[in-house]
Amino acid sequence: MSLLHDFLHDEISPADFDHRSHVVVAHELLRHHDFNEAHDAYVRHLKSLTIRAGVPEKFNATITFAAMSLIAERMGDKDIQDVNDFLNANPDLLSAKSFVSGYTKERLNSSLARRIPLLPDTRPNAD
Repeated sequence: MSLLHDFLHDEISPADFDHRSHVVVAHELLRHHDFNEAHDAYVRHLKSLTIRAGVPEKFNATITFAAMSLIAERMGDKDIQDVNDFLNANPDLLSAKSFVSGYTKERLNSSLARRIPLLPDTRPNAD
């Protein structure tokens, strides 16, 4: 079966769901659904995954929303069907740091950030 299928049926082992898997599943959901539907499904099954892993506190609504938003933005109007082509065109997405720039550690690790998507609290230097 596919990674997306296993994710959506809560059949993937938490140990096998690495950062790349997060990006692959998000890309596939966004290919087949509008942003809100994709985000809702991603959140629901990611929460299930963290519960099955015994670490529900690891779910972070801010990081999840930022990741889905950035992936959707990078997809834009392009129709890159193959996730490997997408990742080759966007190699920075394979680093979790891509999704959290603009946030202080305190904000990102807050209990509020774990519950609801927060906006960034730092701004890049404008020259």
